Amino acid sequence: MSSARTADQAAPGTDAPALVAALDIGGTKIAGGLVDPSGRLLYQVQQSTPAREDAGTVLGAVLRVLDELSAHPLWGRARSLGIGSAGPVDTSAGTVSPVNIAAWRGFPIVAEAGAHPAVRGLPVVLGGDAVAMTAAEHRYGAARPYADAICLVVSTGVGAGLVLGGSVHHGRTGNAGHLGHITVDLDGDPCPCGSRGCLETLASGTAIAARAARNGWRPPGPDASASAVAEAARLGDPIALAAFDRAAQALAAGIAATATLVELEAAVIGGGVAKAGDVLFAPLRRHLRTYAALPFAAGLTVLPARLGTDAGLVGAAALALGDPAGRESVG
Repeated sequence: MSSARTADQAAPGTDAPALVAALDIGGTKIAGGLVDPSGRLLYQVQQSTPAREDAGTVLGAVLRVLDELSAHPLWGRARSLGIGSAGPVDTSAGTVSPVNIAAWRGFPIVAEAGAHPAVRGLPVVLGGDAVAMTAAEHRYGAARPYADAICLVVSTGVGAGLVLGGSVHHGRTGNAGHLGHITVDLDGDPCPCGSRGCLETLASGTAIAARAARNGWRPPGPDASASAVAEAARLGDPIALAAFDRAAQALAAGIAATATLVELEAAVIGGGVAKAGDVLFAPLRRHLRTYAALPFAAGLTVLPARLGTDAGLVGAAALALGDPAGRESVG
């Protein structure tokens, strides 16, 4: 099943700015969009991800998204394609191995997307989904004023990316800043990544809901997700509050360790769990005062992300545009 949405838009003229085509590939949906240089998402489409099917079937959904995008009148202004994907990714090889798409292991998404007739000849830039969100927040959102920041997506899992020296820091394979898999509990539970005590096992929405249930919290209705735990916490439920406090403590430990390592100015938090607002942010700021103790790490600014549900596509476009100084700008 597919869907499409178009922003109100004047008819393109001959002097209209170049656009960036974008793909956001996840385990639930594959979205495509056309983004202007100001970060405005002008048109978007999406397909459900056939995550349990074979590799070719998943690729077919990606190609259908590109078919729909390239049929739009604005496609002629596209000058590059940015791809943000669930990871791990390998930007040096142009491949992805999303944990939640079992058939894609070392899948050559850059080559396959680049072979689409409408994409052929365009530069294709790949990044992980959290790095894409970081690029979006750095170029257009809450991280824009800061030369050194970490941006986190706290949702079903925990993803993150780094801005260092005014540019998104990708690392050799595009996985730098993978904070969700830093160990913050030496005796913690095993993590599917192969380590144990990872930040993700304590601070993700999945972990928050599991901790609350394990400690005796019961939802008033069928929703037992982290958003329901957040609502209970807002109403003063002590078990729900404790679950968010533990997640905030783990996030604070991870953020403070990163700030101590690379001297960060800000931490930008997005994703579904961040929608809890002060239920998350108040204990996070409190715990940061304990963990970020050294003078150069203390005083770290904590901010909610601004891009919301558009962050994936806008971030994929931002990856293709390069850093705000314009070293890789397409137009």
